[in-house]
Amino acid sequence: MKSNDREALFLRYKDQLVSIKTISGGIYEGRLSEITDDYVTLIEDEKTEPARVFLFFNAIESMAVAEIPES
Repeated sequence: MKSNDREALFLRYKDQLVSIKTISGGIYEGRLSEITDDYVTLIEDEKTEPARVFLFFNAIESMAVAEIPES
């Protein structure tokens, strides 16, 4: 997949809660904050002190978008 295609895919889910699994086995959960042509930024745990996590596209294995039930 080309870099532009990956960036476009992640841009669809900007500001949504996601869970990203890396090829090393790490799982990161948070809100997609920033998407560039090289990496994405997640904001983890907004309830306490938010942490920013930067994940390079080459390290990402999969992503799941959190479904928020409609009230």
